[in-house]
Amino acid sequence: MLHEEKSILRLKGYKVGTRPYELNIVGLRSKSTVPNRFDDEIHVFYKVSSLKWNYHVFKATTDPGTYWLENPMSPQGTAILAQGQYVDTWEIGIHNGEYEALVQKKPVTVLREYERRAYLDFMNGRKDRGMFGIDIHRAKSQGKTYFVDMYSAGCQVFQSADDFDFFMNLCRNHASLYGNSFTYTLLDYRAMRREAARRILFGTFTLGLGLFAWYQTDHD
Repeated sequence: MLHEEKSILRLKGYKVGTRPYELNIVGLRSKSTVPNRFDDEIHVFYKVSSLKWNYHVFKATTDPGTYWLENPMSPQGTAILAQGQYVDTWEIGIHNGEYEALVQKKPVTVLREYERRAYLDFMNGRKDRGMFGIDIHRAKSQGKTYFVDMYSAGCQVFQSADDFDFFMNLCRNHASLYGNSFTYTLLDYRAMRREAARRILFGTFTLGLGLFAWYQTDHD
């Protein structure tokens, strides 16, 4: 899985951190359009020696919960983070004045879900770019949270408090070595499927089909 994920990033021309304990943080958005579930994943991998990488997978949501879809903070609609790589866009800070998390420090691109319905639409929203407080944080302070509800208005949110604490320890180590800047890459299942189809159509059959087959096998 690690080899294939690095291949996806490199195929897209994205940055891959290769220094010891330099974090690669990748969100994988599932094919589901049903909101309020922790049905996505955040993958974190980093090199620990010349031949060894560590790899962790955490359950999360990359989408807003039902509450904010139906009651958006903005009149333009609730923010859904657009897929892509955001280089040096987060830093360790205080989320909502409450606890340490990765907080947004540079503009990101979001899609605005403006129909106010309990349905996730990653294809038709209006694009918006700016500072929207799209943080990477946890849900409840202890244990697992089973419904997203008000925990995400567009943030990337860990389901398990223990997973998040482990993640933040990795982040603090990264910051001590390389500074307080973090790159986050969001990959969308359905967009990957379309890209694989285009690669097949235009002749890059083996790699495009192989990457899509890997993702489909692991996430169906």
